[in-house]
Amino acid sequence: MSDIILLMGQIPMLLYIMVTCLGLLIGSLLNVVIYRLPVMMERAWKVECAEYFPETNVILDKGTFNLFLPRSHCPKCAHVIGALENIPIISWLLQQGRCKHCTCKISVRYPSVELLTALMSLAVAYIIPFGWPLLFALFFTWILICLSYIDFDTMLLPDQLTLPLLWFGLLINLSHSFTSINDAVLGAVFGYLSLWSVYWLFKLATGKEGMGYGDFKLLGALGAWFGWQSLPVIILLSSFSGIIIGIALLLLSKDKKSVAFPFGPYLAIAGWIYLLYGPLLTQFYYALLL
Repeated sequence: MSDIILLMGQIPMLLYIMVTCLGLLIGSLLNVVIYRLPVMMERAWKVECAEYFPETNVILDKGTFNLFLPRSHCPKCAHVIGALENIPIISWLLQQGRCKHCTCKISVRYPSVELLTALMSLAVAYIIPFGWPLLFALFFTWILICLSYIDFDTMLLPDQLTLPLLWFGLLINLSHSFTSINDAVLGAVFGYLSLWSVYWLFKLATGKEGMGYGDFKLLGALGAWFGWQSLPVIILLSSFSGIIIGIALLLLSKDKKSVAFPFGPYLAIAGWIYLLYGPLLTQFYYALLL
């Protein structure tokens, strides 16, 4: 294993191939988390509701359901997906996007998540120098992909992902991986409080909630990774990407009046861009201010 790691550090092409293949495998895992974690959260809420408010007669879901059980299966015929049917992208292409038992369509989203994860992992490996920061950056990328898809699907940013991302950002910056620990702590605090303040100002002015607490935690996590100096750039990037993508989604939506859009994916996009080009973006931003 040590020889392989040494070779990856000396031969960039080998590193890129290994990271791309790893990205495909992680993408397959992310598909599981993206679907199952919100369901697990909903089941947990039902259990809590039944415990504290028995008069509501909440019907609890039966059977084990977690990230490992039940095994992945076709939703139509319940055929359990075997190892050869679960090879990232390749299995989907060979089966022409259908279950081989009942020909039920398999969403193109599954291979697209795998491909996106592989390409983003490759981009990270190409830009971030080989070493521990690269490993941290890959972890950061995979969590952001997972959070983005979950937020698009459910308008939720689970604490099970945002809080570990925040604490891990503080932990790795004890050794100045991306910024100093002092700047990381301030980034976490100011990141959370900045959107928290916007939330309450908007609510006091309109009586409505403009965003969720998950957005505060995610920006706090980004601040913990890159320091307080990164926050203005990340907020600007997320707002810009949100405007562009939001307008496109609004034009495609049938209901033009009451469309709610998650903000988490745009924060994730901005955070990932900052991961790759942070120093350059920060320098450019503060140069404009001066």
